[in-house]
Amino acid sequence: MASMTADLAFVSNYPMAKASCMDLGKRVFGVPVSPRIIWSNRRKLKSFATRAVMQVGSIVEESKKEECLGLDVVTETELREKGFLGLRKTKLVCTVGPACCSYEELEKLASAGMNVARLNMCHNTRIWHQDVIKKIKKLNHEKGFCVSVMIDTEGSQIHVADHGGPSSVKAEDGSIWFFTTEKFEGCRPFTVQASYEGFAEGIKEGDELVVDGGMATFEVIERIGNDLRCKCIDPGLLLPRAKLSFWRDGKLVEKHHELPTLSTKDWSDIEFGISEGVDFIAMSFVRDADAVKHLKNYLFNKNKSIKVLAKIESLESLHNLEEIVEASDAIMVARGDLGVEIPLEQIPTVQEKIISLCRQLNKPVIVASQLLESMIEYPTPTRAEVADVSEAVRQYADALMLSGESAIGCFGEKAVCVLRMASTRMELWSREENQQPSFPQRELGVSLSDQIAEQICNSASRMANNLGVDAVFVYTKHGQMASLLSRNRPIPPIFAFTNEESTQMALNLQWGVIPIFFDLSDDMDANMAKTIDLIKAKGMLKEGDAVLIVSDAIPTVYQTLQVKVI
Repeated sequence: MASMTADLAFVSNYPMAKASCMDLGKRVFGVPVSPRIIWSNRRKLKSFATRAVMQVGSIVEESKKEECLGLDVVTETELREKGFLGLRKTKLVCTVGPACCSYEELEKLASAGMNVARLNMCHNTRIWHQDVIKKIKKLNHEKGFCVSVMIDTEGSQIHVADHGGPSSVKAEDGSIWFFTTEKFEGCRPFTVQASYEGFAEGIKEGDELVVDGGMATFEVIERIGNDLRCKCIDPGLLLPRAKLSFWRDGKLVEKHHELPTLSTKDWSDIEFGISEGVDFIAMSFVRDADAVKHLKNYLFNKNKSIKVLAKIESLESLHNLEEIVEASDAIMVARGDLGVEIPLEQIPTVQEKIISLCRQLNKPVIVASQLLESMIEYPTPTRAEVADVSEAVRQYADALMLSGESAIGCFGEKAVCVLRMASTRMELWSREENQQPSFPQRELGVSLSDQIAEQICNSASRMANNLGVDAVFVYTKHGQMASLLSRNRPIPPIFAFTNEESTQMALNLQWGVIPIFFDLSDDMDANMAKTIDLIKAKGMLKEGDAVLIVSDAIPTVYQTLQVKVI
């Protein structure tokens, strides 16, 4: 009943209807009606009630002056083809690598649905990364896309090894390999360089050395100083810059080191990202919240609005999960590295726990690693991979990420299309399931510091679903209420109008949010009239469509909630 009262309380705060709920009932239905009756009959009267509220304030039919609407070309195409409810809600992140770094290939990924382009600073040169960022910004400017840029720091990776070759090397069963800390150029047969001098500390004969979470496994047969001589017991591929872990008696050998989360190279890469105007920085190997806070303070002091993501990929990050999520702007579930440190069978439940916590604390979450791993080499995914993708969508992850599939794979564009099709289909199925009377709606409760904005957006989302509106329009400078609306996962799409480019790019990672750059004024009615007219002019709104309007953009009208019928 508390949530019902909240809904009615916000209806009564419409700028056009400031009277009590009893007065609202009289205005809408012509007779005094109690709040309880309005609530109990809202489903039967939803279309009439929406029109009646509309009678209090009408939409301006003509724009007073020509305005520009910064709606990206992919969304505009989808809207024309599928309508509001056909829009994909789950965002797509693609890692850019040698296979997709040309202007033409990047355009294909953007056209297929890429929302965020990820650059892994472990690979390639600074000039290469700079060139890719320029191409993405050129695509946005010249072709009408809206693709954000993320850089992923290398981190102080303790267990990283490199065989020195440009591609993978096969480790055969029974072959003997030498893992060394010696630095040398090029490659040597059956020799792998480890990146950290103390990588073999505490390791005993008989321990298992696991490469990339199980791509190949070796048994330690001899320790020679800081180096290890090993026999391959589970053959597989050794990729460049492979990650190593050590296991003993079926358990991970935990190794604690005093290396900082951000290395000297990472700080240099961060400065590069700032100078190039990237939108996100993903921190690798985060162990606690302090490192995240340190980077956010550093960026704040430089007056930069870059968002900081923490990658959850270690046991320590799981132990400190809630404080890391609270400190971060977003989270990445790096399942590949995480699968090295915890048993494989725990990955599904850990993923769901992280997604649930991020939604509770209103932080976007990306599910990453091996979503469509087979598509690195093959043009179609396995059915198990599609099921994995669909499960992440069903859990309401904000975004899905491709790694090698797009960076080095032969079918990057197809992989993006698979993600788009699978996520769109699962979203449709989930929406149909959620609309069943017996389906339990998940209550998020009150968990955030700004409880006024939280309650408004919780109620707005329920109203949007119950009234069957076609879209939610939110006018926002910093994206707060757009994010809170996204947190509720409403059925209609959320169009977020903002005059801050950094906000537009940040909202690219939010589930169901379509960020649109628009020159907001201090006149809320004018903002609504202009944006509705511009979308109508593009043929994407028609007579009879209903939109729910939320705003936190105008200081004098701090937070408002309205319903409009075209």
